[in-house]
Amino acid sequence: MLRISHTWTWVLLACSLIWVACENDENEVRNLGKRVLGVEDGTGIESLFSREGKVTAKLTAPKLIRYLLDTNRIEFPNSLHVDFFDDSLLIESTLDAKFARYNEYESKVLLRDNVVVINRGGDTLYTNELYWDQNQGIFFTDQPVTIHKKTGRRKGIGMRADQNFREVTIFKSGGFENVADSTM
Repeated sequence: MLRISHTWTWVLLACSLIWVACENDENEVRNLGKRVLGVEDGTGIESLFSREGKVTAKLTAPKLIRYLLDTNRIEFPNSLHVDFFDDSLLIESTLDAKFARYNEYESKVLLRDNVVVINRGGDTLYTNELYWDQNQGIFFTDQPVTIHKKTGRRKGIGMRADQNFREVTIFKSGGFENVADSTM
C-alpha cells in the first residue's frame, strides 16, 4: 500500500491549485509579442485644448494611436469630433472627420475623409481634406470645398478660414470669393 505523508499531500494540492488558477487568455498571450515599441494607443478619448488659460476646444474620438519614435504624431483612425468654444464656453463651431493626424512639433492637424464643419449660424463646410493650424487658429485646404448657407451653396477649390469659421475665403482659379458671416 502506498502511503503519502501530509506534507506531500499539501504540496500536491497546492501545485494542482496553482496549475488550475494560472490560466492565461490565449488572445492576450498572442498579443504580447505584437506590441510595438514607441507606440501608445487608447480608446474613449476626450481632450481639452486651451490657449492662454482659456479652453478653446474639446476633442472626442473612439481611438487614438500615438507614435513616439520617428515623428511625434497622433492619429485618430476611426473618426473624431471637435467642439470649438467662444470666450463664454459656448459652442461656436463643430468639426467631424473620419481620420485625423496631429503633428505635435508643428501643432498642425490633417483632417481627411468626409470633413464637415458647422458654425453657430448653421453654415456648413464639406471637404475631403482640411488642415488646422492651432498656432495661427486657422483652417485651410487646396482641395474642393462646398459651403451650404441659408442663402445658398458655394463651391470652390481651396479655402482659408478662422478657427470659428466666421471669416471664410474660398479660392478659385486666379481669384477668390468672400463668404459673409451669416451670424451677424
